[in-house]
Amino acid sequence: MKKFLFFVLSVTAALSTYTQEANAASTVDIYKYGMPLDVAHVIEISPAADVCGPTPVRMTYNDSRGEVHILEFRVIGTGCTN
Repeated sequence: MKKFLFFVLSVTAALSTYTQEANAASTVDIYKYGMPLDVAHVIEISPAADVCGPTPVRMTYNDSRGEVHILEFRVIGTGCTN
C-alpha cells in the first residue's frame, strides 16, 4: 500500500510540474523591431498561412536559462506567386 501511495504522489507531483511549465509558456510576446532576443534553442515555428501578405507566425523557444517563451512575429505568407 505504501508503494502505491508513493507512486500516486510521485505522478501527481510530476504532472503538477509539467502543468506549471506549460502555463508559464502560454504568454505570447509580440515582436517589436529591435527587441532583444535570447534564443538558445528553437522548439517549434508555426507554418505561415497560405495568403499573399503579412501573416502572423509563432516561435516557441528556450532561452539561455532554459525557460520556454512564445514569440509572435509577421512573415509574408506562402500564397504569393509571380
